[in-house]
Amino acid sequence: MTDFSALRGAIGGTVLTRDDDGFEAARAVFNSAIEISPAAIARCVTTEDVKQALGFVRRSGLPVAVRSGGHSVAGASLVQDGVVIDMRGMDSVTVAPDARTAVVGGGATWAAVDRATQAYGMATTGGRVSTTGVAGLTLGGGSGWLERKFGLACDNLLSVDLVLADGRTVTASETDHPELFWALHGGGGNFGVATSFTFRLHPLPEFSFALLLWPYDQGEAATTRFRDLVAGAPDEVGGGVLYMTGPPAEFVPPGMVGRLCCGVLVTYAGPVAGLRELVAPLTDIGPASTVLSDIPYTELQCMLDDPPGYRNYWSAEYLAELPDEAVRRFCAGAHHMLCPSPSQHVLVPWGGAVARETEWPMRHRDMPWVVHPFGMWEDPADDERARRWARDLRDALQPWSTGAVYLNFIGDEGRERVVAGFGAANYARLGHVKAEYDPDNVFNRWHNIVPAEPPVRSGPGRR
Repeated sequence: MTDFSALRGAIGGTVLTRDDDGFEAARAVFNSAIEISPAAIARCVTTEDVKQALGFVRRSGLPVAVRSGGHSVAGASLVQDGVVIDMRGMDSVTVAPDARTAVVGGGATWAAVDRATQAYGMATTGGRVSTTGVAGLTLGGGSGWLERKFGLACDNLLSVDLVLADGRTVTASETDHPELFWALHGGGGNFGVATSFTFRLHPLPEFSFALLLWPYDQGEAATTRFRDLVAGAPDEVGGGVLYMTGPPAEFVPPGMVGRLCCGVLVTYAGPVAGLRELVAPLTDIGPASTVLSDIPYTELQCMLDDPPGYRNYWSAEYLAELPDEAVRRFCAGAHHMLCPSPSQHVLVPWGGAVARETEWPMRHRDMPWVVHPFGMWEDPADDERARRWARDLRDALQPWSTGAVYLNFIGDEGRERVVAGFGAANYARLGHVKAEYDPDNVFNRWHNIVPAEPPVRSGPGRR
């Protein structure tokens, strides 16, 4: 049994082991199906704490995971019988309005970033809910409601501070460690512990949204209209189609509460006056409910927060096109989603600024659509049914799939899927970055990039 007293004495934060009060609360993650139990959780509050914790891990030979603050749906922020470096105490956000930048601690969530930047009428692309962690979302790419206007979260990175596996601290940017900086635009937590991010901010003085609901059997018409609307929409428009259980909310007709319905969310980086005209093709087909309003961006983010404590299974697929038959199959697949539950059967448009940025590791960013079955349920007896629904939806849409995938939207689906997310050439390049900065593969809990083998060099006795 490992003695953690030296670790306790080395860091300014606290160290929790299984016998300590509060250990289980600190261990629990968003996905209650993840039952991984570490031997210790090091709750770091400074970069020096992170260095000391990582040094202890390396000396003891224990496996390590990094918990940066968010959902950890796939369980990457926990490791069985190892040490979790818990970053949630490092959650500061400092905005420089004149420079239009924000420096964000590695343990922050997007709620803190959005509140701090909105005070100056600015924003950057974050997650689709406020409880998402900044680090995990950004390092894995960073899809969110503002992406068509401002690009993915990683596109707005100016620099990242990291603690490497050997304890060194580095700042990666376009000028310092540029190859590492490239890898951090989608390569996930494979290269070090990110302790701080500097983001580019954008003016966002006004924001509005429309949420329209239809009964399940009218969803195909609504999805088709949304597809056609997005095809000609400006970059300010985002949103998606969301089949879901009708919530007990004032705007939901009583007959739709607790039943499967089709929602279309349209977000707009501008005032509701401009949005009203854009969504006319949707309102013209008679939704059962329509909410159309100006709203602070931060309020929309908090309004959509996913409830923690459910069992989760997520998957995704890029779609090269969305013809009528693909729409039909997408909508038909929603019938198999667990209902009632918080699950969502989601179709998200890309395009705009997402498609224009192509130099980073993520493959096929020019795809116009991402399908995302997002399963959440309570009863373990429903595990197979919920996972089968997600897999079946992916299978149904294979004729239009590129084979690539946004890795932040999936759990462990095998090495081939990881390679597909980057493409073979980018995966090989990432492997060389990994070999330089983490040759022992210490950081392996996210979709792992294996260090590339060094090239065989000629020498005496070799040909």
